[in-house]
Amino acid sequence: MSAIADVATPDSLTSPPSLYELLDPDVLADPYPLYHRLREHDPVFWDAPLHAWVVTSYSGVKDVLHKLSADRAPTPEQLKAKGMHALKPAAEIMVRQMLYMDAPAHTRLRGLCASAFTSRRVDSLREHIQDIADRLVDRVLPQGRMDVIADFANPLPAIVAAELMGLPAGDHEQLKSWSADFAELIGNFQHNPDRADELVRSAADMTEYMRAAMRGQARCPHKGLIPLLMDASVDGARLDDDEVIANIIITMVGGQETTTNLIANGLVTLLKHPAALPRLRDDPSITESAVEELLRYESPSQHTSRLVPHDMTLGGKEIRKRQAVMAVMAAANRDPAQFPDPDRLDLARPNNRHLAFGWAAHFCFGAPLARIEGQVAFTTLLRRLRNLALEPRPLAWRRNLALRGMIALPVTFDRQSAS
Repeated sequence: MSAIADVATPDSLTSPPSLYELLDPDVLADPYPLYHRLREHDPVFWDAPLHAWVVTSYSGVKDVLHKLSADRAPTPEQLKAKGMHALKPAAEIMVRQMLYMDAPAHTRLRGLCASAFTSRRVDSLREHIQDIADRLVDRVLPQGRMDVIADFANPLPAIVAAELMGLPAGDHEQLKSWSADFAELIGNFQHNPDRADELVRSAADMTEYMRAAMRGQARCPHKGLIPLLMDASVDGARLDDDEVIANIIITMVGGQETTTNLIANGLVTLLKHPAALPRLRDDPSITESAVEELLRYESPSQHTSRLVPHDMTLGGKEIRKRQAVMAVMAAANRDPAQFPDPDRLDLARPNNRHLAFGWAAHFCFGAPLARIEGQVAFTTLLRRLRNLALEPRPLAWRRNLALRGMIALPVTFDRQSAS
């Protein structure tokens, strides 16, 4: 959710380009020329329509993610003042989530949740993730076509996330639907006012589901992140039910939306680069570097916001306390100062220190799981689906400016399975 700035800025700082241009469907379909214009205009500039500073350079985005405050979720009172009182239930969830906290509260909550996503633990899940991927492909092979998102990229991370939470895997479709709605609240609510009531109802339904899961855990204990948070304490005090639910929700949303978009965005990128797809299919040794390059090239998380904790200088600009700053990770990932020939897809790109998972304290702790799911997904789809091709229709991108993903990705392939 974009931060609400508390300080006005002089008109003299107004700049012609704006991140607001993402509201144009044609720009949203390919935002990278816009990001290039923004960076060329000024890597740190005041975006008047957005009422925020926009940072697009690699070094600048790293500084923002490292030094600025994540405590930016609008409070119910701020939403009421902005005429968005209907979003109060969602705001009450978000202000309890670690995504919108700074140290020390963020550090302790993150440590609790990250313990379920260590590299060692998620690597032990690789074979299980492979089994899920193969079962999903088995279902669509006789048809010779599928919607990659509905049939594969949605259910794969949703099933895995449900199991890690300690929730029934059979509920993955409902959990995915709720996650997509909450992701819209995080990334785009103010540009989609007609969806506000529906999104708030979805958040309420998801909250009640999690509350029921906690009651079930009390009656019949089992493993997963839910009991881990229920039993945890921060500063000697137990988390209350609302804090547990809020952080289960943000962990579940992060574990699904990023991976769904990684798989779908990555596959469409490969299909649009005819030499890249057979290269990855025929050379599994580049799988890890290929996933990193696909994350850089089509970042699932495009930008995030921060608040300035005190008056400071950033990129030569004097920025005042509590002003909002938008860090555009997708632009930083195409910064030629960091990545040679940044608009070229290079599946073996060396030293690929992209910012798709963020940076510093708020670096995505689910990154090890997302990487393994991406590796399994691409190798499975390219190995098992022969003559994979896009259906001849325009791609439709979701109206979420921060979390980049498609509505659907229809493809065709031979009906005969590869071993």
